[in-house]
Formats: sequence, C-alpha cells, structure tokens
Amino acid sequence: MRLYMTPGSCSTGIHILLEEIDNPFEAAIVNLPAGDQFKPDYVAMNPKSTIPTLLRDDGTALTEFQAIAYWLARTNPRAKLMPGDPDGDALVMEVMDYVVGTIHMQGFARIFTTSAFTADEAAFDAVKARGREIAVKGLGLMDAVLEGKDYVAGAFSIADAALFYVEFWADKTGIDLPANCLAHYRRMRERPAVHRVLREEGYR
Repeated sequence: MRLYMTPGSCSTGIHILLEEIDNPFEAAIVNLPAGDQFKPDYVAMNPKSTIPTLLRDDGTALTEFQAIAYWLARTNPRAKLMPGDPDGDALVMEVMDYVVGTIHMQGFARIFTTSAFTADEAAFDAVKARGREIAVKGLGLMDAVLEGKDYVAGAFSIADAALFYVEFWADKTGIDLPANCLAHYRRMRERPAVHRVLREEGYR
C-alpha cells in the first residue's frame, strides 16, 4: 500500500494506524503549499485533491480519514483498532466524526486555511479567533469523553489516532489542552508507533 500524506497534517493519524497494524506500506509526500494535490496524476487518483489518500494493494484509492481508518480496522482485526461491540464501535465512530468534522474542519481549518472561509483579509483575525473557539470547545467535550479512561473507548482505537492529531495541532498553536486530553496526548506520544511516526515526519 501507499499512503499519500503531508507531515504534521491529519494524515499523521492514518500514518499512526498503519504503523500500529505493522503492515508494509510506502509513504508518498504531498506538498500542499506547492499544489501537489492539484497535479494531474494525483487528481486522477483522488479527484477531491485532498489528503490522506490510501492506495491499496488492488490499485484502488480510498479517501477521507474516517473511511480509511475504518477500513484499516476492519481488514486488520488482530490489531483490535475498534472495540468490536456495538456500543464501543458507535462511540469510536462518534468521536472520530466529531474530531474530523468539527474540531478539524470547522476549528483548526479556520486557523490554518483562513482564506478558504473569507476573501476579506480584514476579517482574517476574526475567522481565526472563531476557529480557536471551536477547537477549544471541542477539546473540552473530548476531555469529558476521556474522563476516567486512558483512551476514548478504554483501549486504543482509531478514534485515538484522530484525537491525537488535533491535540498535536493544539500543542503547536499554543492552545492549552484540558487535563484529560493532555494526559491522552502524552500517553499517545509514548506509544512506539507514534514515536516512530513523529520521528519519520521530522518532529522531535
């Protein structure tokens, strides 16, 4: 398999899951600022021009964080990336969808890609501030989910890989993580797979 990714982005979560299942894969860097996602070869594979993209062994491409994470969990059951019971699996999907759809796409996206939300440069600071508010509120909600637990569903799951990448962004943008999220972030960084991923993506 080949993972098309950008270091330090949401694709870091998928990179972590691939390391966790310990299956051979190649990493291909997509330089977003340079516009690699709009090059003909990439668009032919992923017309959405988004990351991550997972090119599977059969030559088909899978896109969207949640879909890739779910597929990796279902095709690698021994890795136990989902709890396996209806309530646990539903919690994992609920958290993952909220992290990606709200904390990331509504919160941090306003901070990182402000111009996608307004063409008025005079409004940039207000847009970024709103993004920060959304991210802080979302992390507070995730803090409550983690109360009394090491991981979202008790044991490590695909939801934790999603939560980690927004915790990582919070750390890098000066947003204080609430206590349970901070403990989760530190716990995740101690996992060998996460340590390898951060090293491979150029972080120390």
